[in-house]
Amino acid sequence: MEKYIIFFRGVNVGGKNLLPMKELVALLQKTVFEEVSSYIQSGNVVVQNSTNPADVINKVVLDNFGFSPELFVLNEAQFNSAMENNPYQTFEGKFVHFYFCHNAIELNKEKMAKYLAESEAYFVKDKVFYLHAPNGIGRSKLVANIEACLDQSASGRNLNTVNKVSTMLTKM
Repeated sequence: MEKYIIFFRGVNVGGKNLLPMKELVALLQKTVFEEVSSYIQSGNVVVQNSTNPADVINKVVLDNFGFSPELFVLNEAQFNSAMENNPYQTFEGKFVHFYFCHNAIELNKEKMAKYLAESEAYFVKDKVFYLHAPNGIGRSKLVANIEACLDQSASGRNLNTVNKVSTMLTKM
């Protein structure tokens, strides 16, 4: 059985795409998954299964909550690689962000130059965009336009959340 990390994009934000994690976990446990756990309401789920869980999870969410979320699914090796490649591990977790993408990232350099603040630093490795934003992301023009810079959709998590998901993965 393989362990998978699922990052939901755009759930429980602004009253849209409401997805109660406790209820979702209970529903997923009734399906094919060996183990299921979640962390906070922003859509972080770890499951154990023999195959990629995306189709099953999409069906459960659609059938029970009425929408199809965008999912970013990583197996344990991919997730661990993303953790190991983080060049900002020594910084405070709330100021370091991972943006997970479906495809290898080819930055739109023109947009990056337009939106990147002097205080911000970034690193790209495969399908992950790493951002160190020491002034936070609340007013970051880059974060507000991140998908335009990445030329694809992404699901962002801060280092604190990624570390918590890593702990969940280890305990499973």
